[in-house]
Amino acid sequence: MTSRSAATRSRKATGSRQPGRLRGIDAARGVALLGMMATHLLPTFESDANLTPTWIGLTFSGRAAALFAVLAGVGLALSTGKNTPLEGAQLSAARRGVALRALVVAAVGLTLGGLEVNVAIILVHYAVLFLCILPFLGLGVKPLCAWAAGWILASPVLAYLLRPWLLAPEPPLNLGHNPAWDDLATPTRLLADVFFTGYYPVFQWLSYLLVGLVIGRLVLPKAVTPVLLLVSGTVVAVAAKALGTAAMEDWGGRAALEQVLNAPGYPLGSVLQVNLTGIQQEGSWWWLASAAPHSGTPLDLLHTSAVAAAVIGACLLLERLAEWVDLDLLLPLRGAGAMTLTLYTVHVWVVSGFYLKPLPAGWTEDGMFFAQAATAVTIGIVFARLRWRGPLEWAGHTASLVGRGGFKALS
Repeated sequence: MTSRSAATRSRKATGSRQPGRLRGIDAARGVALLGMMATHLLPTFESDANLTPTWIGLTFSGRAAALFAVLAGVGLALSTGKNTPLEGAQLSAARRGVALRALVVAAVGLTLGGLEVNVAIILVHYAVLFLCILPFLGLGVKPLCAWAAGWILASPVLAYLLRPWLLAPEPPLNLGHNPAWDDLATPTRLLADVFFTGYYPVFQWLSYLLVGLVIGRLVLPKAVTPVLLLVSGTVVAVAAKALGTAAMEDWGGRAALEQVLNAPGYPLGSVLQVNLTGIQQEGSWWWLASAAPHSGTPLDLLHTSAVAAAVIGACLLLERLAEWVDLDLLLPLRGAGAMTLTLYTVHVWVVSGFYLKPLPAGWTEDGMFFAQAATAVTIGIVFARLRWRGPLEWAGHTASLVGRGGFKALS
């Protein structure tokens, strides 16, 4: 008891951490998981003629999925040298491990894509992002900052120019559904959808993994780092959203876009607040001036990346607080966050069981969400207490070990 107390006082005095997983990062993953579940199960618009946004839509739409992607970059940075990137043979081995892990995630995503479900499944895009980020894993903070800034600014412009060309053929080069195994038979359409015309356009979303790599290359255990992430992320997020809102509402952007849509009565104002998916952004450069969720514009990417940074900073600060008071305050979030692939997969499978069917008697949408969220948290706590990996996390980890060192790594 005395030695444990001494160690605790030492950590408090020096601000150092014990080696291992950063619980704040796992907790942030838990926030992302619960946020995505909320947007899947709870209405993001009211059922009125104006499609009035709900607080769920205003809070989580676009942000939860972006946080999930940014955390992927953070995790890759932490597994490839933290603030000192790997080099040479170690870096090559790490890249092989990431590539094999991506194949596991892609296989799960393609399998889920065969389900009939009203959920935009992110896993195939997630896996492709893992492959696309491989060339950047050996970079340090400064070059990564340059790449992230350039990608946030340039990728939406290039996507805006390419999308009309990809959507011009008959049929257009987009799937209109979640990628599934059958889509491998039409690779051109599949790749166009995954990179440009689908729900999570990888071409722009690579920005999130680059931002995550930047965050993960910082010295996260330093006391000042979470504060900087929280403060700077909040300031940038507010500024980006304010600029996008001003462009749409004060400078004539929304009026110009309503003329392009030529659909009188269409609630574009509400859509710009919650989800721009489904609207073909063409015919006006004003599309690139919005900060609408799921628009993939520079301001949207900047805003959601900054929100993710702020959430990560807040969770890391809560981790330090938990260490200070010697209580595992983050357990409900970090447990679920350590096995997001398994829990997300089960969540999608359960939701598919209610597709186009009425909810069981006595159940509401709120009740369904809280039941699934509570189940995910409970399972996460049990696995965390037992120090088990989730089944799909084990598969991904095993694939990564094989890629890094061959089958000898498993012995």
